[in-house]
Amino acid sequence: MLRGMNPTAFRPLGHSGLIVGPLCLGTMTFGTPRWGSSDDISRAIFDDYVEAGGNFIDTADVYAGGRSEELVGAYIAERSLRDRLVLSTKFTFNSSAGNPNAGGNGRKNIQRALEGSLRRLRVDSVDLYWLHAWDTVTPVEEVLQSLGELVRAGKLRYFGFSNVPAWYAAKAATLARAHALPGPIALQLEYSLTERSIEREHVPAARECGLGITPWSPLAAGFLAGKYQREPQGASGEGRLTGPSPFGNSKFTEHNWRVLDVLRGVAGEVGRPMAQVALAWALAKPGVSSLILGASRREQLQDNLASLSLRLSQEHLRALDEVSALAPAAPYPIFEAAVNRSIFGGMTVQGGV
Repeated sequence: MLRGMNPTAFRPLGHSGLIVGPLCLGTMTFGTPRWGSSDDISRAIFDDYVEAGGNFIDTADVYAGGRSEELVGAYIAERSLRDRLVLSTKFTFNSSAGNPNAGGNGRKNIQRALEGSLRRLRVDSVDLYWLHAWDTVTPVEEVLQSLGELVRAGKLRYFGFSNVPAWYAAKAATLARAHALPGPIALQLEYSLTERSIEREHVPAARECGLGITPWSPLAAGFLAGKYQREPQGASGEGRLTGPSPFGNSKFTEHNWRVLDVLRGVAGEVGRPMAQVALAWALAKPGVSSLILGASRREQLQDNLASLSLRLSQEHLRALDEVSALAPAAPYPIFEAAVNRSIFGGMTVQGGV
């Protein structure tokens, strides 16, 4: 029997009226060979998620060369779920080698990409359209104008940014507010016990600008589920990290193995699988709106959904925070308490509004 989502756990995504559940179904595995899921398993995962009360679906035009969008669109249409679900997809990556305008974040590609996504998804609009990655070229003003026009045309309801610098997101949100334009409502970024870099700039920027955070890979491509073992010559285990994938084997570091050891200890003390503990930690972090979960098997999804019933103690949260803490980096030590006291005459002054 599937564990459902607590109705009280739904919340607005950023400062918007778009209501999402705490766990979003990521569909990068749909239609993807080797580490993905077959069409019948993808359908079962989708159905299980919906039956458990989930309402937030994430895909992209680049996933499985568009096959993921096709599958998601078919599943939604066959069950007449369009009004119930928050449907999101992404653009940026190139679809035609040798044609620079078939990728990037310029107006030409945004319109081309959206038309293709709408066709594959079998819909006339998407609820949330993600800029998939900063292209380092297109002015943020052009991105805002292009996406704003599509909001006004009814082709999309909201938009957000994935994999962008914090200053870029802050600039876009500020310009939109200053000029009364539609602006981004959320950031989609990698975040987990093994990757906490966004805490330095992105999380404060998101909270200041009213952007929800939807972390991708909160289980570090399965590393935090405990499916890999440290070996003298590297690591063993079946999954995305031991073959061709967007992640490679970048998670196999001494720091991350130490994180895994502490995570395993906490999981043993609370009597829950490691994956559930890792997800419960991420859900407890400030600024996080909804975690994007991928699954290649139904059992994985069911295990992940069960994390919603877990509340870690302050002691366990502290242990996980300490072992996964970011290394000091300039200029952040200047903001620490000892320096703070030297600024305010020996007094420790807390942050303002």
